[in-house]
Amino acid sequence: ATATGTIIVFCFLGMALFGPLIAPYSPTTQNADLIRQPPSFAHPLGTDRLGRDLLSRIVYGARDILSLAGGGTVLAVILGTLIGVSVTYLGGWLEELVFRLFDGLLALPALLLALLLLGAVGPSRTGVLLVIVLVYTPIVARVVRSVVLSLKPRGFIEAARMRGERLGYILWRELLPLVAPTLAVEAALRFSYAIFLVASLGFLGVGVQPPSPDWGLMVLEARNEFALAPWSLYVPATAIALLVVGINLMAEGVRRAIRGEMAGY
Repeated sequence: ATATGTIIVFCFLGMALFGPLIAPYSPTTQNADLIRQPPSFAHPLGTDRLGRDLLSRIVYGARDILSLAGGGTVLAVILGTLIGVSVTYLGGWLEELVFRLFDGLLALPALLLALLLLGAVGPSRTGVLLVIVLVYTPIVARVVRSVVLSLKPRGFIEAARMRGERLGYILWRELLPLVAPTLAVEAALRFSYAIFLVASLGFLGVGVQPPSPDWGLMVLEARNEFALAPWSLYVPATAIALLVVGINLMAEGVRRAIRGEMAGY
């Protein structure tokens, strides 16, 4: 299963990296003579209501969704880790304040929070990136906090204090390596959720704007064309599902590997 997930993810990553070499056509070129063409040799995945080649749009769209979801997830993991490790270790009123604030953010549904932010800053790639960071940073920080709380009473932390080690050393040399395994699994899960979030925002029309080949936007545009061209809906929806399944299979493999490694200690 892990190998299958890895193959799926690397296929989409290859699309994102080598899109111009793989795509047979421009993703935005319209052709009135090719409107709603079913899959064929010339257009393996068919065309949409504007005569645009769906295979080319999927290939180019992989770059958008992977860069936004991946970039947002990386930033959320870094920020969540920094906050989770440092604030939890220091404790006191700062920890209480920060995590009560995070509790407030987590009380809101992710999509509602995204809509509120994008309503303020406007639909854009930068706005979507900020949404992912804002939505997932508190979740990552809470996961990190739970690990750090279990490690704080350990003897090696007290030994580091007794040796007079600086705060930075304790946080990044003593705590962070032990947080990393849990963080790796959490990052993969957040990445899959971010894929869905980006696609959902595109479907609602508040994410990446036309004529970008965003997969969620493709689903939105094909919604009313289902009876005339069902493939124009199936293609982007299948791409989203395959990518999420692939990432989740990889995450499960990482989790099992870490669990097996930890069992050896």
